[in-house]
Amino acid sequence: MTARKTLGLRDTSDEAPALNKKGRGWKISEKRLDELHDRAREMRRFASPANKALAERFADADLGRYTVKRFAVVGSAIVDFNCHNLGMAIMIDEEGQDDAIAKRRDKSLEAVGIRVMRIKATDILENIDPVLKRITLGM
Repeated sequence: MTARKTLGLRDTSDEAPALNKKGRGWKISEKRLDELHDRAREMRRFASPANKALAERFADADLGRYTVKRFAVVGSAIVDFNCHNLGMAIMIDEEGQDDAIAKRRDKSLEAVGIRVMRIKATDILENIDPVLKRITLGM
């Protein structure tokens, strides 16, 4: 008769990374996190017309169990819109914005599993329906 095989599970307790006690799991100090939240609050107060238009459409839409927050702090970045359930961020490209900083921020967000969708502000202001269709497809 053959020997019985058993399923052996390896101990993974030593492989799990230790949770940082800073910045809700991110490697960010509490002071920096507070500064980011203050800046996001200011951005909500003085939002661009494109951001206001898209936020208004999100507020009117029935997204079911998905919620979209505007000017959300994700890690060390502030994104224009964030859907935490989907792991998706929407960034609005404004005039005069530095592309190098935006690309670096997108790369760091994608490294932690957050998809970034970029939309031009002129597209939102001129014709918002195709933009909403693109966002829906991305969801």
